[in-house]
Amino acid sequence: MGPLQYLFLCGLLHTQTYGSRLRQEDFPPRIVEHPSDLIVSKGEPATLNCKAEGRPPPTVEWYKDGERVETNRENPRSHRMLLPSGSLFFLRIVHGRRSKPDDGIYVCVARNYLGEAKSRNASLEVALLRDDFRQNPQDVVVAVGETASFECQPPRGHPEPTTFWRKDKTRLDLKDDRITVRGGKLTISNTKKSDSGIYVCVAANMVGERDSEKAQLSVFERPVFVQRPVNQVVLVDESVEFRCQVHGDPPPVLRWKKEDVDITRGRYEKDDFLLRIKKASVIDQGTFTCLAENRVGKAEASAYLTIREAPQFVVRPRDQIVAQGRTATFPCETRGKPQPTVFWQREGSQDLLFPSQQAQGDSRVSVSVNGELTISPVQRSDAGYYICQALTVAGSIMAKAQLEVADALKDRPPPIIRQGPSNQTQALGGMSLLRCQASGDPEPTITWRKNGANLLGKDTRFSLLEHGSLQIQSTRLSDSGLYTCVATSSSGETSWSAYLDVRDATDLVDFISHNSTALPGPPSKPEVTNVTKSSISLSWKPGPEGGSPVSSYVIEAFGQSVSNSWQTVADHVKTTEFTVKDLRPNTVYLFIIRAVNAQGLGDPSPMSEPVRTQDISPTAQGVDHRRVQKELGDVVVNMHNPVVLSSTSVQVTWTVENPSKFIQGYRVLYRQTSGLPSPGPWQIQDLKVASERDITLSGLKKGIVYEIKVRPYFNEFQGADSESMTARTMEEAPSAPPQQVTVLTVGNHNSTSISVSWDPPPSDQQNGIIQEYKIWCLANETRFHVNKSVDATIRSVVVGGLQTGVQYRVEVAAGTSAGVGVKSIPQLITLGAELRDVMTGSDSNNSISDVVKQPAFIAALGGACWIVLMGFSAWLYWRRKKRKGLSNYAGKKKKINLHGSASKLAHKFKNAIASVIVFLVAHVLFQDVFWKDFIKKLNYDESADHLRRAKIKNKRLKMSPSFKLLPQGSQCKSENAGMLAALLPKLHQNMITVLTYQ
Repeated sequence: MGPLQYLFLCGLLHTQTYGSRLRQEDFPPRIVEHPSDLIVSKGEPATLNCKAEGRPPPTVEWYKDGERVETNRENPRSHRMLLPSGSLFFLRIVHGRRSKPDDGIYVCVARNYLGEAKSRNASLEVALLRDDFRQNPQDVVVAVGETASFECQPPRGHPEPTTFWRKDKTRLDLKDDRITVRGGKLTISNTKKSDSGIYVCVAANMVGERDSEKAQLSVFERPVFVQRPVNQVVLVDESVEFRCQVHGDPPPVLRWKKEDVDITRGRYEKDDFLLRIKKASVIDQGTFTCLAENRVGKAEASAYLTIREAPQFVVRPRDQIVAQGRTATFPCETRGKPQPTVFWQREGSQDLLFPSQQAQGDSRVSVSVNGELTISPVQRSDAGYYICQALTVAGSIMAKAQLEVADALKDRPPPIIRQGPSNQTQALGGMSLLRCQASGDPEPTITWRKNGANLLGKDTRFSLLEHGSLQIQSTRLSDSGLYTCVATSSSGETSWSAYLDVRDATDLVDFISHNSTALPGPPSKPEVTNVTKSSISLSWKPGPEGGSPVSSYVIEAFGQSVSNSWQTVADHVKTTEFTVKDLRPNTVYLFIIRAVNAQGLGDPSPMSEPVRTQDISPTAQGVDHRRVQKELGDVVVNMHNPVVLSSTSVQVTWTVENPSKFIQGYRVLYRQTSGLPSPGPWQIQDLKVASERDITLSGLKKGIVYEIKVRPYFNEFQGADSESMTARTMEEAPSAPPQQVTVLTVGNHNSTSISVSWDPPPSDQQNGIIQEYKIWCLANETRFHVNKSVDATIRSVVVGGLQTGVQYRVEVAAGTSAGVGVKSIPQLITLGAELRDVMTGSDSNNSISDVVKQPAFIAALGGACWIVLMGFSAWLYWRRKKRKGLSNYAGKKKKINLHGSASKLAHKFKNAIASVIVFLVAHVLFQDVFWKDFIKKLNYDESADHLRRAKIKNKRLKMSPSFKLLPQGSQCKSENAGMLAALLPKLHQNMITVLTYQ
């Protein structure tokens, strides 16, 4: 259809509608309300407004991105509706891939027969807010007072979302000055415990809100010590406790170190805030450090442990069985700090025998310098018990040994074969040497046997050498056999066998021979370390290895009444300690040790001392328990008064009525009854020897009352307790100083008194009943010392009579009846030192006025003023005379200038006079202590060989290099000197002005 046809149809339509002719009031459409840009959420309704005018009323159509929009008029199922007003209404905004989206550029077009009008473009955008944050906040852990930050980048969206923060589901209040939000970053400065919580970053736009992942802010506290470990001094085997209490959040983890090495369990027990050493030893001495650490910090505190060693036995005396006429030696070697004093006493005798001293009236008994008791020759009357005692200020110990005197013959063991024959393979026709060396008392006789028959005298090829070895010449095949060396004496017989194998040389694969020099050397004399009814424990030290390393040891024993020869009781022993078992009770044994290497068996060790196994007790046999209980119930134990030996040990003795053969031993029970709110738990120490009637309790606390009782026992059966008795251990001086020592000044700055307060030492280190406290105020000169003592009930005291300006070291110590203990850490204080730093000018003026009143000062000041005045007058006269010859105009002008200059000069002169006065005051003070303080008043920092600055306390004064007159590093001590130092720059400036004025 062409344009003309279209216009014809439109006109025809208009004629039919409005009449047969055009009206003058008709006008083409115009848009009176344009649509606006919209941003709408998906699924939400929206309206694009468009209002048009025209006559006849125009029809409205909508176009999106140049395409006509389908509305409900064309498609009743459409979600777009064209309203009568011309607006386009969306029931819901469609946005997605499956359907045609509604977002785009819209325009409304109004038409009538006169034309059409288009609105402005309007964009319809679909609002968007994604779910995933580009950056989620992370958990933050900080310490109290630190700054915490959370980073957050919101999800993509349209329009761009804004962010805010929630804490524990509540919107964060930004009125707190500590909280700042910039973009998506949240910063909390100077954090508090209350800031801890769950933080969420919230992104919001018109679509809605999106929450980030939750982030935890944990505000913790660094470790802070509530109780620090303190230095301690203890004896060996005493218990030690270091307390280290610390606070923090989360609760800090405690670690202990000794000399920078972590302490693990073992001999050290760690329990919460406590490090315990049950039995201290010398190796424990050193610095112990408590380290506390949590997620936000760590702290450490150290204390030093000093070990004092109580007397200990290095070698204890042991029971001896010695033949009459022989020598008995009882070693008694001790150690301790200080070295213990050792002395001997025979049981039942009051005589004491000290080193390098012989018994009164008996030169046979003596004690060496190392504490060894010697009796030579032994007589039957010497039999009995001998007691070795060691004593120091740290304690005392004692040990008892029995001397049994035996018949001479009974005392002699059988001979010992030092080197015996070894298995050999020899070539036919050669020479074979079977060694055998023996020793004994009396000298043993050596004979040889072959296959059990006596050998010598039957064949001249066999010869007995000087030391007992057997030599075979021109060996034959028939010489093969078992050869036995027999050492015989009146005390017994010992034998040693070896096999000789003689072969044809062509049959020999390896020729076996032994070199005696390659055998291992003898071990040391075996020492007895423990004895029971059926076993004896031995220890020894290895000897020379010989040609190859020692592989094992062989132990031989001789038991009186068991056999008349040495018996091998153990072989293939790999260590230098061994317990020989299955021995007879109540039997005396002797032992020797031999070492074994690849070459064979070496020489024996020296013979051990005789040792007797314990007597068998009827408790080892099956008994009637009712009878045991009845007999134990009839036993009466009468305990004697305990004897206090030292500050840590008490000797307990008792007697027994109605003794029973079923008494296996005695159980000594003791407990602490002083120093605690109620008596402590019972502690037990068993005496396993039924014949003994005394025991020494050691490791006790110092200056403490103990309740003690004794009870007989048989296995699990127990008899009646003795009556309880008490004993107080000796007191010692406290081993720790008073705690929390505080020193304060009393009164104003002119006061000569201080207040000292303290807490008692820890209860476990008081070592007795505290009777007094001593306070020392020590100066650099003894004439200023002030000491004071107060009763134990007093915890603070005022000490007067001190000197101002003198530095004192204040120390406090507690004292018991045993003496004064460890002093506290010195507290330094100088009376008036701090107050002088804040003195006002009135005090300084008073000090200066005292100086000005001195006659020397007045005389010096007057003379100086007169000299300065006369000099200035002469100089002024000379200046005026010099200018007389000038012209009137010039003279007038110069006169005027001179008058002005003179006025200025007069002002300078006044300042100069004042400066001279100050200088003279300083000069006078130079001869007094104030001038010394003035010198100390000036601190300077020397650089590039001149004085750069002077410090007067907290004020800084700029000074000329010409004032380089003080030593580096001096300190201010006086306000008078301080004021003078402040005036010196003034003096310098004015004097230079006067001298250089033209």
